[in-house]
Amino acid sequence: MRFLLDAEQREFVRSLDALLASGDTPAAVRSWAAGDHGPGRAVWARLAEAGVFALAVPEKHEGFGPLPLELTLAFEAVGRHAVPGPLVETVAAAALLGRLGDGGVAAERLPGIASGKSVVSLCLTSLGPYALDADAADAVFVVDGGTLRLATASGPVQPSADPGRRLSRPSGGTALARGPAVTAAAGYAAEVAALATAAQALGVGRTLLARTVEHVRRRRQFGVAIGSFQAVKHRLADTLLALEFAGPLVHGAALALAAGHEGAGRDIAAAKVAAGEAGYAAARTALQLHGALGYTDELDLSLWIRKARPLRDAWGTPAACRARVMGAAR
Repeated sequence: MRFLLDAEQREFVRSLDALLASGDTPAAVRSWAAGDHGPGRAVWARLAEAGVFALAVPEKHEGFGPLPLELTLAFEAVGRHAVPGPLVETVAAAALLGRLGDGGVAAERLPGIASGKSVVSLCLTSLGPYALDADAADAVFVVDGGTLRLATASGPVQPSADPGRRLSRPSGGTALARGPAVTAAAGYAAEVAALATAAQALGVGRTLLARTVEHVRRRRQFGVAIGSFQAVKHRLADTLLALEFAGPLVHGAALALAAGHEGAGRDIAAAKVAAGEAGYAAARTALQLHGALGYTDELDLSLWIRKARPLRDAWGTPAACRARVMGAAR
């Protein structure tokens, strides 16, 4: 597939990169990990002003969407800048509520999501018992056995490889809707979440590669830059190829979802595998080529390195995604 962004999409990406580069997202991640959500919510507000969350909200609920392709472009930028918070979960919840129709819960919640005033987490118990950043969310939605409920986080926050990901178990709550429509809407929300996560992993991988290339150009050994070593060149080339292969798959899956193609779920699964594995490979490359520096928490790059594996496994492990692709191919 030959995929080119139009002028408006390229400008959208440039504006998001400029917006996020002007903020100190590493500091926001560290504050988020310590339980201080203020800096992260400030970044969240700036993304909302740029219209990121409105991309997942239908126009009749004060959004711009659903626009899956633009959403993937936004989440690539989110990954490139390591923005903390339940961003994927918020847009997935918007997708779920939008699919449920014009009921009271959609009318009540979707405008707040579109404007960025409402931070939301989502747990689909068929995929796991945890909700991301439920302690920072204004609302936590849970879908369990065809029932949608508004829940609360309970118990301690679970540790994660990524300090910016805070997991907890939602419990109790009020039932909002039941039946096959909830199950179908949750399936669509899971696809949106997997696609956004794939885009985020792709962005993480690209930043890891760019910063590693910059490092090996500066780092000298035996009187020359280590980037001149053949083994280093091969490792970087392999990382680049994996990321370049994953990019069109992510964009193609977004186009398939936007068009409502029957095979969109399979395309999203393939994109999730490719982007997740490419991002994780970029993290391993960055860790190895930075040497001892790569193991230090003080290095900002460690925040990207530690994101890669959780993103690879979130909203569809590689094994589950491969099984879906192979099952559809039979």
